[in-house]
Amino acid sequence: MTSSDNHVAIIGAGPAGLMAAEVLAQCGARVTVYDAMPSAGRKFLMAGRGGLNLTHSEPLPQFMARYREAALRLQAAIEAFPPEALRGWSEALGEPTFVGTSGRVFPEAFKASPLLRAWLRRLDASGVRFAFHHRWTGWDGEGRLLFRAPDGEAAVVADATVLALGGASWPRLGSDGGWVELLAARGVAISKLRPANSGFTVAWSDVFRDRFEGQPLKGVALTVGAHTVRGEAMITRGGIEGGAIYALSAELREAVLSLGQATLMIALRPDLDAAALTTRLSGVRGKQSLANFLRKAAQLSPVGIGLMQEAAIASGRPLASFSPAELARLVNAIPVRLTGVAPIDRAISTAGGVSFDEFDDQFMLRKQPGVFAAGEMLDWEAPTGGYLLQASFATGAAAGRGVLAWLNR
Repeated sequence: MTSSDNHVAIIGAGPAGLMAAEVLAQCGARVTVYDAMPSAGRKFLMAGRGGLNLTHSEPLPQFMARYREAALRLQAAIEAFPPEALRGWSEALGEPTFVGTSGRVFPEAFKASPLLRAWLRRLDASGVRFAFHHRWTGWDGEGRLLFRAPDGEAAVVADATVLALGGASWPRLGSDGGWVELLAARGVAISKLRPANSGFTVAWSDVFRDRFEGQPLKGVALTVGAHTVRGEAMITRGGIEGGAIYALSAELREAVLSLGQATLMIALRPDLDAAALTTRLSGVRGKQSLANFLRKAAQLSPVGIGLMQEAAIASGRPLASFSPAELARLVNAIPVRLTGVAPIDRAISTAGGVSFDEFDDQFMLRKQPGVFAAGEMLDWEAPTGGYLLQASFATGAAAGRGVLAWLNR
């Protein structure tokens, strides 16, 4: 427990900030949540528009591996607030969860809005105050927090601060990365913010773009280097995106940024080997068009056949000139040249952020005693599937516990 005389400022009203506020308020701290937007959880609500994927049900060792290089840095926080705890927290707010066929965990209402409304009611009942339209602009010479507020500049005295300002994706919802310069000016090391779980640009032909924009690729296997992921992708007017792309986005992004391009290999029928496909494609075509023959013989979708046509054009040969064995090889090894990364403001999440070396084991900045940070502004990334929200909730809770330890030291 801590004294209600202690005022804690939470800057950022997303999942990480709200979870820190809840931990603190439950232990008696006087908490104010500041946010530049007009309301709380705007990106959280957007993330739930297609079904709120809270977390994932896979065993914790596999779960932690999704965080790649940052797994060890996040492990203690996630073990202290694991997926089971997040599911219990949701149920306590009147939103039981279920596990989908993919192992992803969703609230039964499938939406973010009922959960957020219940959460905000509980925070209000616990005494948490909210100050919206307050954009944080740094500190003054006396260490007070400065905000650009509706009535002008406001200076706030806080006994401790939790920064939960997100990354730089979806800036219209509040995460614009404006905090980077403020912390860098204090000597805090920050890895450059980069798009994560993003799409990539491809120079499709006009025919392919006009015909297949918005078409899904289902049940495919995508490979870059030694990394292969099975799932779905979506053709966009300017390139390709979707769950399987997001799972490879770190490798694809680094290749594009370092080499100027990356080659993505697409397998349309990953369950069939070359011999089986060759047998199927060696049948008599007769008067069928090539597209019809491929659709029937290999059960390929029109968009998949379109991708094969794109690869044939790039090779300088018409697809009709390919032998059955060559067609079979192409079905499961279609090269797609990615020429760029979609802009960060269109990415689902952000890579980069405040280096973990800047924190102690309570998520307090070593160079700013009493200032903690949580959520996506830390230097980690993860694929979609519940991992993003889980780490945001868990680090928010960890930062809240860190503040309590700091105030009670």
